[in-house]
Amino acid sequence: MYHKEKSIQIKSSASALYNNLSVLPIAERSLTYFTVVHGNVVNMVSASGDGLNFSHRQLQSKEGNIPASSSLIIQAAWCVLPLRVLLVLTSQKGIQMYESDGSIMVYWHALDIPETPTAQAVFARGIAAARGKYICVGTSLGSVLVFDVPCKGSNITLSEVLEEHREPITDLASESSENEDCVAELVSADDSGLLCVWKAGEDFQLLNKIPAYGCSCSSVKLWCGVVVAGYGSGQIRLYDGMSGVVYAEVNAHARWIYALDVAPKTGTLLSGAEDSLVRIWKLNKSAENDTVEIEHKHTECVTDVQICGAKFCDGEGSAFAVTGYDLSEIIRYTLV
Repeated sequence: MYHKEKSIQIKSSASALYNNLSVLPIAERSLTYFTVVHGNVVNMVSASGDGLNFSHRQLQSKEGNIPASSSLIIQAAWCVLPLRVLLVLTSQKGIQMYESDGSIMVYWHALDIPETPTAQAVFARGIAAARGKYICVGTSLGSVLVFDVPCKGSNITLSEVLEEHREPITDLASESSENEDCVAELVSADDSGLLCVWKAGEDFQLLNKIPAYGCSCSSVKLWCGVVVAGYGSGQIRLYDGMSGVVYAEVNAHARWIYALDVAPKTGTLLSGAEDSLVRIWKLNKSAENDTVEIEHKHTECVTDVQICGAKFCDGEGSAFAVTGYDLSEIIRYTLV
């Protein structure tokens, strides 16, 4: 079903972090950008559509105007807004926002770090764009920072702080809502497994809290109002974003899930875990009886690789890429 393509070499290996791969397809230029985090560096690669030409760049962790920092980067992800695309990096010291190609840093936000060291680590993690003008970033304190992003320039402001979580944020996911009804537009997950569902806007509204069930939620996605959550138990759960009703529960992996992704145009779901497996699923939503079904379609074994990142390379799910801990390459697969 999927055929392994030539791998893309990266300059330093992937760290063992949740969702440690971001992909930005640029159809009009027949290019695909990839980012992978290693320590205090982000590996950026742009690949041509024919897979023959590659361009590499590395971004260093920074603190404001300090050109380089030793603070570890926790996540890197592109946020696609209607009029601009920003590359967002989160670290132990703060949040960096770059133009999409990583050439110019347009914004820096420092985290509140206590003067006396505490037992709890300080970091930012979880990145998502929402409602066309906001970028949301989670923190280790359980807060979700909402930044108002102008269509150009660096006048980015912190507009709101969402404080419903008590544990470190693990992941954020969003979905654009076309109508003005109370439809789920953002979901936040934390280390306890608690999920909060939000409606985005001038004032973000909490729509629902989906309680934890004893296991950390490491990756979360939104698709057609359905919350798709991956857990440390290896399970995937599908919830109704508004009511919290469980549509389905799947024992998807034998080890901790590190990455989920959904191809929005087809409802194809991808899951990657520590068990070296990437699984492809099909989501089907029935409006008649208000159910969502999940069907297993394909499994790819990435031998001897602890998967830490997995992403589709387009909106249809016709290609995906995988990263693994201590692996200095991005492995690609295409649908045949």
